[in-house]
Amino acid sequence: MSAAEPTIRVVLADDHALLREGTAELLERAGGIDVVGQAADGVEAVELVAATRPDVLLLDLAMPGLDGLEVTRRALSISPTTRVVALTAHEEQPYVLAMLQAGASGYLSKSSRGREVVQAVRAAAAGETVFSAAIARGVTRRALGESGPETPLTPRERDVLFAAARGLGNKQIAAELGMSARTVQTHLTSVFAKLGVSSRTEAVLLAVKRGWVRADLI
Repeated sequence: MSAAEPTIRVVLADDHALLREGTAELLERAGGIDVVGQAADGVEAVELVAATRPDVLLLDLAMPGLDGLEVTRRALSISPTTRVVALTAHEEQPYVLAMLQAGASGYLSKSSRGREVVQAVRAAAAGETVFSAAIARGVTRRALGESGPETPLTPRERDVLFAAARGLGNKQIAAELGMSARTVQTHLTSVFAKLGVSSRTEAVLLAVKRGWVRADLI
């Protein structure tokens, strides 16, 4: 991040002090990120959001006082411009979808690498929706409905199509799915050919129309 770009202000909420403090150090060492508050429980997290109006709230789901879902709802009612990103050990899809419905902008597994967490905070602050790789694959499978209508696309092509449907660029898709940008373009080219379209917008609209992508999860 260049010196000319504004510093991203982050509040961290996790009842495990060692993990919270380690994450704070990781973010601040990356540069361009200022951890303006740390909360050990849900009530404190909401209070810190009210006091600091951070760009990003990075929080665990299981905390004393208020859980991550309620913290998300209250935080966004107080500071609608704050982007909420879960950082949790709970990778099950019901948790992911509940957080997204509550207004969260991302969902990361605590097994994520440090670099992935830093990139996610920056992306969330820029207005993007972020998932760790394992979470993204699960959301993709649900959104594309593996038991739903058959598609001519391979599973990897479907992953790329859903990421494109969420508005991600090739480099972002590559980082999320663990492949090169060139491979992403190769998959997109194959998708266009199979669907008889010439752009990702046409591909996404066709996939929604045919029930291959759930529009409510884009």
